[in-house]
Amino acid sequence: MSLQGCAREMERFLNQILLGDCIEMMRRIPDGSVDAVFADPPYNLQLGAKTLYRPEDQTAARAVRDEWDSFESSAAYDEFTRAWLAECKRVLKPNGAMWTIGSYHNIFRVGAILQDLGFWILNDIVWVKTNPMPNFRGTRFTNAHETLIWATPTKTGKYTFNYETMKKFNGGKQMRSDWDINICLGEERVKDAAGKSLHNTQKPMDLLRRVILSSTKAGDIILDPFVGSGTTAAVAKELGRQFIGIEREESYALAARARVNSVTSIDLSDIEVAKPKRDEVRVAFKELIDGGLLYVGQTLVSPRGERVMITRDGQLTHPLYGKASIHVMAAKLQRSVSFNGWDYWSAEKRDGSLVAIDELRKYVRSIKSDIKKVA
Repeated sequence: MSLQGCAREMERFLNQILLGDCIEMMRRIPDGSVDAVFADPPYNLQLGAKTLYRPEDQTAARAVRDEWDSFESSAAYDEFTRAWLAECKRVLKPNGAMWTIGSYHNIFRVGAILQDLGFWILNDIVWVKTNPMPNFRGTRFTNAHETLIWATPTKTGKYTFNYETMKKFNGGKQMRSDWDINICLGEERVKDAAGKSLHNTQKPMDLLRRVILSSTKAGDIILDPFVGSGTTAAVAKELGRQFIGIEREESYALAARARVNSVTSIDLSDIEVAKPKRDEVRVAFKELIDGGLLYVGQTLVSPRGERVMITRDGQLTHPLYGKASIHVMAAKLQRSVSFNGWDYWSAEKRDGSLVAIDELRKYVRSIKSDIKKVA
């Protein structure tokens, strides 16, 4: 199918909550047309009919015993899992993102089948529930986490990872693989006509915000084959992405459509970092010298007043620490293993004023970017 034909075909599915079996519905979606998948499949809990009661007041605790979570055997569950994962791989672009979530009941089976189908696992993420449901019987540890698997269809896929956005999202620190997020409670819970929670396993929007912001770009298409009450679709719309949601239960699909219709996109300028630093045009320190912005013998000054001199080969020299690059010299002076020298040094001009070398680098980068565009 041509690109134009694929685009026309996709218009039937984009930004829709589709009612039907996920495997059958995915078979209608063109090959390689989806940027990301987030799948929250049945967990196959198989809890049986016994009711659990809260010890403090003996009220019944609601558990997952819905028909959609029931399978005849582990083999039947594996067959189902292999079928929907195979369709996900087919519709994903080669550089796409595959996310799936589960509990200890199913995530190991899903992960093994994921690898059998040729997906390449990038990370497993532990969603640490800061307010988990207690273990009412007191016979096991309180189950306070679920596991997400992030993978790409092929080992060589050039997947999206918005490292700088996640770092900004995490207060300037690298985002770790353990995410402390509340379970879905209160006003965020989608309710049925009787005012009770509609879906037993509704995921919190904050969890999906982190998934989507980390591994997709604005305008990307995100598929959720088990969209349930519509969290993935709602967050995708909120964050300026497109979505395809599939749900076989009509009550869930209707609620998801209403929920998505009530969502408006938000301004992401204060959240997303438009361009990762690793994608920026590289500039070597010596290019500043060769371009006449710095000169051999010029003094660089640190924030603490330490002074070094630029050498002919683009290094720095210090009376105690000898000769080293801008990064190594900065690390030595701070007694650190490593440091970004671009953020540390300012050049002393002939009139005694200072200019940050990173500002000079930005100037050279802008010129190189313009030349690259023309070329």
